[in-house]
Amino acid sequence: MRFASLGSGSRGNATLIEADGTCLMVDCGFTLAEIERRLVRLGRSGDDIAAILITHEHADHVRGAARFAARYRLPVYATPGTFEACARHAFECVEPFSVHDNFAVGAIEIAPVAVPHDAREPSQFVFGDGAHRIGVLTDLGHVTAHVVRSFAACDALVLECNHDETMLVTGPYPPSLKQRVGGLLGHLSNAQAATLLAQLDLSRLQHLVAAHLSERNNSPAHAREALATAAGCETGWVAIAGQDDGLAWREVS
Repeated sequence: MRFASLGSGSRGNATLIEADGTCLMVDCGFTLAEIERRLVRLGRSGDDIAAILITHEHADHVRGAARFAARYRLPVYATPGTFEACARHAFECVEPFSVHDNFAVGAIEIAPVAVPHDAREPSQFVFGDGAHRIGVLTDLGHVTAHVVRSFAACDALVLECNHDETMLVTGPYPPSLKQRVGGLLGHLSNAQAATLLAQLDLSRLQHLVAAHLSERNNSPAHAREALATAAGCETGWVAIAGQDDGLAWREVS
């Protein structure tokens, strides 16, 4: 089982999860041309993708989904609330799921996780192949007990480290945007992500990836330091899913 990022941040997000011949795309927040270009960088094309899963309706997660799905005749999975909020995108093949029920696409088992975010019915995911678990957790304003239970004992974790709290407070955003980003339905700070890690069973963890970093209110060094301290590892062991470079394939075995 393996995973990679096509890019992560406020300008676009997309993640690949692959196991036993099934390759899923989580979010599709770049233009069609950009998604295709970034797939080539990872040795994949649209023909290799089995389905798209959408976490929520914000543009940086759904921008290219309808056109990409139409070109490659792909089903799009999302909660009913997300589909309702994405009505203008006119998806051709819709597969609603409940955040309360696990499901499978090909060889990959999918456990949706409801999260607190300022979207209609957002979800994050834990993916499995029967032996391994890959957690993808971004775009939530605070950590709930349900999130802690759901993301325990992962073999790999892609975790939001959106902002450094001091940088957000002193940074260039207007007060309303600062309040949104740092609010209960906004985005996880480095400190919040570290607090979550401290509550998780990390005994199986092979990969830890900081994702959805703000380009103005955070830095890779800040995110790495926070996660490494919480996980008890070297800062260099914490990977970054960058906005432009994404993250190359990481194997879970």
